Amino acid sequence: MRPIEAPGLDEILAARDRIAGAAIRTPLIRLHVEDTPAEIHLKLENLQPIGSFKIRGAANAMRLAPHGALARGVYTASAGNMAQGVAWNARRLGVSSTVVVPDHAPQTKLEAIERLGARIVKIPFDEWWRVIVEHGCPGVEGWFIHPVSDTAVIAGNATIGLEILEELPDVDTILVPYGGGGLSGGIAAAARAVDPRVKILACEVKTAAPLHASLAAGAPQSVDYKPSFVDGIGGKSLLEEMWPLVRRLLDGSIVVEVAEAAEAVRLLAERNHVIAEGAGAVPVAAALSGRAGSGKVVCVVSGGNIDSAKLATILVGEVP
Repeated sequence: MRPIEAPGLDEILAARDRIAGAAIRTPLIRLHVEDTPAEIHLKLENLQPIGSFKIRGAANAMRLAPHGALARGVYTASAGNMAQGVAWNARRLGVSSTVVVPDHAPQTKLEAIERLGARIVKIPFDEWWRVIVEHGCPGVEGWFIHPVSDTAVIAGNATIGLEILEELPDVDTILVPYGGGGLSGGIAAAARAVDPRVKILACEVKTAAPLHASLAAGAPQSVDYKPSFVDGIGGKSLLEEMWPLVRRLLDGSIVVEVAEAAEAVRLLAERNHVIAEGAGAVPVAAALSGRAGSGKVVCVVSGGNIDSAKLATILVGEVP
């Protein structure tokens, strides 16, 4: 698989214009917690129409699809948020959509996909991961949009970086959840183009942290993967085509415990009245640990699509 290229500033600026009307410009607010290691800000992508940043990359990729490519519909492989991004944009464009999901996909996200009119194909996790690696699913019709390894998707995600740097130009560090590198790589591409001084750190959960292992080894590594309520990030391994991009653009990875992610979800709800899914809360957990350093730190709250039962469990101080 050919390495994925990072989008340039011109591509990111064009993506911002292209996705206007689909994605909103989300707020950047302070975390209302005292005595934190840094001045922590929250980039609230959970407030997008689908509750996730994924609407940005999906919108840009679909608007850049070759003429006639969407005639037979569109599909993606996703545990939930990219699925909603593709389904939402497909409905807006009047084309059919299909989503290939792993068998552990949360019910809240499946219900949201169905509300948006997409057809769901559920397969075992190992088969689903193969779709991600091989960029397609035999037997599923339509134009395939990869949730990560697509320069158009990455450019759409990168618009978040532009917004952060415009609203907080003296930001020191941006913390980004790491799923496959499409979000962190995109934000890093924007930051490197606008202000190379800004540090970009990926954030992972201990039960699924292939980037941390790969950076330590200097090459893509496979890790033991254990499903948890933090379902929007992590996997068994890195996508090899993304490795050159993330190795070059990211400044490192911070790994947090599942319990730390749950505590961050609870804290966001109680102090800022923000509902975050596990992946969206991981950067907040990383910032509160002190491992992101001091200064002005922005945490990208990537999404807010969490099962109500899991949220209720977290709010009483337990881990789902």
